[in-house]
Amino acid sequence: MTTTASSKLVEFRAVSKVYGTGDAKITALDRVNFSIRSGEFVAIVGASGSGKSTAMNILGCLDIPTAGDYLIAGVSTSGYSRQQRTLLRRHLVGFVFQGFHLLPRTTALENVELPLIYRGIARAKRRTLAIEALDRVGLKAREDHTPQQLSGGQQQRVAIARAIVTNPEIILADEPTGNLDSKTSVEIMALFKRLNSELGATVVMITHDTAMANYARRVLRFSDGHLEAQYLKRHSCNAD
Repeated sequence: MTTTASSKLVEFRAVSKVYGTGDAKITALDRVNFSIRSGEFVAIVGASGSGKSTAMNILGCLDIPTAGDYLIAGVSTSGYSRQQRTLLRRHLVGFVFQGFHLLPRTTALENVELPLIYRGIARAKRRTLAIEALDRVGLKAREDHTPQQLSGGQQQRVAIARAIVTNPEIILADEPTGNLDSKTSVEIMALFKRLNSELGATVVMITHDTAMANYARRVLRFSDGHLEAQYLKRHSCNAD
């Protein structure tokens, strides 16, 4: 799939997600509509239980709607098998998590190489691409360090390098500053802004922190399973 800078990269059409039945029934999303264009930097915000994490799981093909349709680059994913969704994740999405999710006994370089191994990229090419990705996040000099030898901010930079090494269509960041102090959080958000502007990477960030959401160009606010509001930021933070 390829997209242009002005095209819709992902789109929710009346997406609902329901868990459980009867008295245990929970409606996590209720007929939600929105789209994100290629090259945008979007923050999805809301309190715990608002539906923002469920939306991210569907965006990343980790879950499927109960009703409605989720489209990627104009193509409906309705009826996709688990294997097809896995292939979409592998080739279109880069994930960044609050807890970093790095392998503890492997180096930064080896952690960044992992998505390329799943793609069957040859070892020499993997190393070249991984070093380039680490260089983009300012950690080329730390390629041989294990996570235990890195600060929290450095670990998150490794996770971001791992997310961008495959040049994905979209980067999904789930509370990427949740485990970081305020100074390091600002540095990580500045990095996301740079990747968005310099690489044209589409960034979608889930956060409950309004200060972090201010770095995005557009904000989607969720409440009780509904898209309560969406708005453009006139002046997003300039912490580059």
